[in-house]
Amino acid sequence: MDLRVKVKVGARKERLAELKSGKFEIDVKEKAEQNAANERVRTLIARHFHVASGNVRIIAGHHRPNKTFRVIK
Repeated sequence: MDLRVKVKVGARKERLAELKSGKFEIDVKEKAEQNAANERVRTLIARHFHVASGNVRIIAGHHRPNKTFRVIK
């Protein structure tokens, strides 16, 4: 399943909100340096869908706030 995610980095609180089916807004505390924010987003998505973080991959938007992730169940 593919998910569209809007990521906000450097937030005070972490938040994962599902707007519509397949669309999410995620706030993470990590900065967009050395892939730290992307890794945290992968972890939060994996936790939300109860899968291993290795089953969550970024397919588009590596360096942008709007990203597409693929979750393999």
